[in-house]
Amino acid sequence: MTVRRLVVLGGTGDLTGRYLLPALAALRAAGRVDDRFGLVAAGRENWDRERYREWAAGQLDAHGANFPADVRKSVTASVDYRRADVTQAADVAAAVAGDDPVAVYLALPPALFPHTVTALHEAGLPRGSRVVLEKPFGEDLAGAQELNRLLAGLVPERAVFRVDHFLAMTTVQNVLGSRLANRVLEPIWNSTHIAEIEIVWDETLALEGRAGYYDHVGALKDMVQNHLLQLLCLVAMEPPLTLGERDLRDRKVDVLRSVRLLTDQDVVERTRRARYSPGTCGGRDVPAYTDEQGVDARRGTETFAEIDLELDSWRWAGTRFRLRSGKALGRDRKEVAVRFRSVPHLPFGEDQDVRPNVLRFGLEPESLSLDMTAIGSRAETLTQLSLSARMDAPALPAYGRLLMDVFDGDPALSIRGDEAEEAWRVVEPVLSAWERGLVPLEEYPAGSDGPPQRHAAPGRRDASLH
Repeated sequence: MTVRRLVVLGGTGDLTGRYLLPALAALRAAGRVDDRFGLVAAGRENWDRERYREWAAGQLDAHGANFPADVRKSVTASVDYRRADVTQAADVAAAVAGDDPVAVYLALPPALFPHTVTALHEAGLPRGSRVVLEKPFGEDLAGAQELNRLLAGLVPERAVFRVDHFLAMTTVQNVLGSRLANRVLEPIWNSTHIAEIEIVWDETLALEGRAGYYDHVGALKDMVQNHLLQLLCLVAMEPPLTLGERDLRDRKVDVLRSVRLLTDQDVVERTRRARYSPGTCGGRDVPAYTDEQGVDARRGTETFAEIDLELDSWRWAGTRFRLRSGKALGRDRKEVAVRFRSVPHLPFGEDQDVRPNVLRFGLEPESLSLDMTAIGSRAETLTQLSLSARMDAPALPAYGRLLMDVFDGDPALSIRGDEAEEAWRVVEPVLSAWERGLVPLEEYPAGSDGPPQRHAAPGRRDASLH
């Protein structure tokens, strides 16, 4: 059943203006939604419909200027606005009122999710409705379990869309395509041939005014616990029978269940946390994180997080998975880097510059490349080559794809309840050890490569990585 009504709770927030409204414009431009589609935005601001439409038009001018003016106008013309306290059943009931099924998008701070879901339960939803939540799903394992319990009392699990826009990115989906549609890769996609897989989201952006959210979560919860673990699932999963929601999500959960939990000593040896000090990024001066407006230095929030994980499975025993994310770094590096082991014998002489092959899935911009060794200009002299390709621009932006799946009722790219809980199981030992001060909170100058790399524990590194 296709849903033709979208209610956005938190309709005046940054998520709505920066992503959801442009996504709707993309769907309108592609002919995926028409004049029968209705959008209701609910927020705290004391606005009327016309004032909200002015705001929405401004957001589309800023974040969706590539769409024709008539498309942007049609999106704003479809909008109704209601002032609402999203924790109050009466206000929520007025926003979702109607006989037809509705998709309710919780574009809200995660701390409000339990209160809003409770209000939705009291208000009631039309049969066939769907509920959409942004990450993080809960603030810890217990919170995720409680949120899942509340959602189960509201709508069936297949109608819950725990969305992660990373899963709708073209290159992320190409990880699966490259693995499963090319015979040359899948036979060597295992620990016999792969020493390490790095999943990295390093960015030059600093806090950018997000202290109200970010200072309460930090890099580990903001990026690693959800986005990067999702990429780990796609990289490491066993081939699913189909890409249907059950087969795909079952295999993702298998990966998370196979992650070996870190002991306190493991956390000390295999994780790092840090925050940026003053520096220069991209020609602009960046203050220390603790001097950013809205930051409480006493929280000890990290802006850089790195963890090394191992999977207890036949395919991956002996391969290291490094997940890393940081802000205010010297360069943007957003990729999945698959590092193969060195060849067992080299007949060209030991003085040759031979590096292990690296297959890179660029996430932003979207690209695919392979670092390899080949014969140089002189026989028996080796040189390094990089074969690369840029991906075609996707037909829909990531949020457009996610909204289309919500409207069509296809949860394959959303996160199932047990998967959300397993992701918290992986990071909770790290959070606990960090809270107890077992791993020091380092500092790195803004614009640098991050905190200095520590020496690896004995036996942790494969020789091919040097």
